[in-house]
Amino acid sequence: MKQSLNLRMGHQLSMTPQLLQAIKLLQLSTLDLQQEIQQALESNIMLELEDDEFSSASHTELLHDKKSDNLDLLHGSEGSQTDIPDNLPIDSSWDDIYDPEPDYESPTPEYDFGTIQEVAIFDGDFESQRTSTLSLHAHLLAQLDLVLFSERDFAIAIAIIDSINTEGYLTVSVDDIFHSLREQMPDVELDEIHVVLHRIQCFDPAGVGALDLSDCLRLQLQQLPDSTLHKSDALLLVTRHLDLLATHEQGKLVRKLGVTEDELNVIVAFIRTLDPKPGEKIQSTLSEYVVPDVYVQKINDCWLVNLNPEIAPKLRVNEMYAGLIKKSDSGKDNTIMKEHLQEAKWFIKSLHSRNETLLRVARCIVEKQAAFFEHGSIAMKSMVLRDVAEELELHESTISRVTTQKYMHTPNGIVEFKYFFSSHVSTDGGGECSSIAIRALIKELISNENTTKPLSDSKIADFLKVKGINVARRTVAKYREAMFISSSSQRKRLL
Repeated sequence: MKQSLNLRMGHQLSMTPQLLQAIKLLQLSTLDLQQEIQQALESNIMLELEDDEFSSASHTELLHDKKSDNLDLLHGSEGSQTDIPDNLPIDSSWDDIYDPEPDYESPTPEYDFGTIQEVAIFDGDFESQRTSTLSLHAHLLAQLDLVLFSERDFAIAIAIIDSINTEGYLTVSVDDIFHSLREQMPDVELDEIHVVLHRIQCFDPAGVGALDLSDCLRLQLQQLPDSTLHKSDALLLVTRHLDLLATHEQGKLVRKLGVTEDELNVIVAFIRTLDPKPGEKIQSTLSEYVVPDVYVQKINDCWLVNLNPEIAPKLRVNEMYAGLIKKSDSGKDNTIMKEHLQEAKWFIKSLHSRNETLLRVARCIVEKQAAFFEHGSIAMKSMVLRDVAEELELHESTISRVTTQKYMHTPNGIVEFKYFFSSHVSTDGGGECSSIAIRALIKELISNENTTKPLSDSKIADFLKVKGINVARRTVAKYREAMFISSSSQRKRLL
């Protein structure tokens, strides 16, 4: 084969460092973006915040004032440390030469309220001073230290507490705990574990250490006074006939308990006051707040979209350091400063591009989903990424990056950008209905149903067809399960 040279014309997109940085900032969440900005401020001397108290405009004045202070210290000034005598008498004390500092602990007859206010300033944000997270495991261990246990029973109690989950139930059986402890204590007996478990089940909260739901309700009922009304009937129901209560078989429960229907209703209402997950009221975690990227407000019958100024602080180039760069100098320090200056400009440009693209996408979503902001999820329209991409003349991948982990503050709550994109179902009129709107309709139908005769999936599908929405029964079941709504047999309430 003969070798030859050919010249070809073509277009190719090269992933420059600037483009990679812009793509990276575009897909970052609010928290990740703040960390990225903080790292850029710490690593690049050319970057600074516009609202920084040590701005480049006042930095020169601070340096000038600092030089003046240094000169005053060198030449000596009134009240400075140069007034200290060179030689002090051997038998003299510091108080003989200088007045002692005032005793702040001693009461003074008069107070300057302005001074008091200046002293009593909290260092840091009050909301950031939170208590440590309380866990059920730590709560039980704290009670264990207050109970007199032998060394052997204490080890068994630790093994039991370690097997209790956050809801308050034992995750393993007593036999499993027995076999695991036999490796460390060969002479341990099964009765010992039951005795220690019984003592732990008396801990707070009531019902902790239960084997199952029936055992949990039993433990809570047993800790109530014997004078409690319907206590014995409730104990009989939760220990022997809890399965009949789950299937709402009212007739069988009346015969098993030997009570009337009215008395059964009172007993069931009493049982529903118990906590099926007692550990969750002890298990507490710090609240995680979602910071919205944009705010949507209705002003003069128009929906306005604005960026959240707190998530993207304004950056600028430090003029003082930029002015130190000499164009003709090719020294190492000058080259590094030029590189920092170029990186700072790229970073500011990429951040500006991210905010502009985010705002454009948010405004396009609000324009297309105006019915959602007026009437809620039930009026949501079907929309995909391609619709926004074609409207803004951007690529779908760009829209996907913008809408990932970005949140919008709306009158209907804080929602993610991805929430506005959903599949559609055809209607009788030839139109399309969003799956989110269908879910909202299903949820509304179920919330208004008669609990004694709940709507089945087929009936819900028939109601939707009346509204012109063609949805199959299995589709209704899929949407219902996605919203964690039980079936009609489980939603039925006869009591």
